[in-house]
Amino acid sequence: GRPGDVLRGAGSRRGGLVNMRYKPLLWVAYIASIWLANWMISHVGDCIPTGPCVIPVGFGLYAPSGVLMIGAALVLRDAIHETYGRRWVMVGIVAGAGLSAAISPALALASGVAFAVSEMGDFTVYEPLRRYSKPLGIAVSGTIGGAIDSALFLILAFGSLDFFTGQFVGKAEMAFLGAAILIGSRMVRRDLSFR
Repeated sequence: GRPGDVLRGAGSRRGGLVNMRYKPLLWVAYIASIWLANWMISHVGDCIPTGPCVIPVGFGLYAPSGVLMIGAALVLRDAIHETYGRRWVMVGIVAGAGLSAAISPALALASGVAFAVSEMGDFTVYEPLRRYSKPLGIAVSGTIGGAIDSALFLILAFGSLDFFTGQFVGKAEMAFLGAAILIGSRMVRRDLSFR
């Protein structure tokens, strides 16, 4: 295809963000980001004996290390929503949580429940906003979904909201980064279409 086809979603039945041949990679990246987030919580950063491994997220705040991947998952989730549709987002959550059960059944359950509940809140925000601006939809829905997911996950996994602010900030940073990447890809797409 033409150089801009990957960004335009050529061949997509939904007019999504991804070319047909790259859709399976998007799906794998989404599920892998959920699994990797749960793995990181037990293996990356300063590990607390009765809690998660934590990393700095800026502003003197710390969050469970999986925040980086869940932030990416929030962005990938919106791409899955655009490419496959809403129900496939939920299938991805179940698949990611199911794979995470091999790491820790308790983390997998907390992650799956928190992610699924936050997705319901996110859908109510992302769906109407995306009609006007996909980058705004990604940023706002990612922030709201991140807040819901952060609170539920921390309570279910660790019985505490000690890292809520750091978790929320880390996810918000990734949601806004995702929106910036989408804006940048649109600029590249426009530039390629003028050639």
